[in-house]
Amino acid sequence: MTGEYRHSLDSKGRLFIPAKLREELGDVFYITLSMDNCLSAYSAESWSEFSAKVNEMSYVKQRKMRPLFAYAAKCELDGQGRTLIPAHLREYAGLGKSVTVVGCNNHVEIWDEQRWEELSANEKTPENIAAVMNELEF
Repeated sequence: MTGEYRHSLDSKGRLFIPAKLREELGDVFYITLSMDNCLSAYSAESWSEFSAKVNEMSYVKQRKMRPLFAYAAKCELDGQGRTLIPAHLREYAGLGKSVTVVGCNNHVEIWDEQRWEELSANEKTPENIAAVMNELEF
């Protein structure tokens, strides 16, 4: 999944999912916590693969994954391409009215617009991109 899209949460906490990302996420998908102070959305297929990997872990490691499952929400799109982001997830990510939806390979990230702008400003410098490419041996 790719791209950067700016949208607004409505007064009920619903977010419009861009058509290009809706195709890849599907009509039913999962939103959960992310380690980056944003939210991550996974298609049902990706979520199933993620769950299968967790099932293969030892019980001790599975327990460490508990928050990702405890706070996850199964989401569906309404007729206008919106989904309700539960209040506890909006709170966790500090989502205000302005939100940025970012494609991130096998999932989508949902950021408070201001936080995304700050992070993005640091990440998209030529020096940082060169350093990352070098680190990944490209």
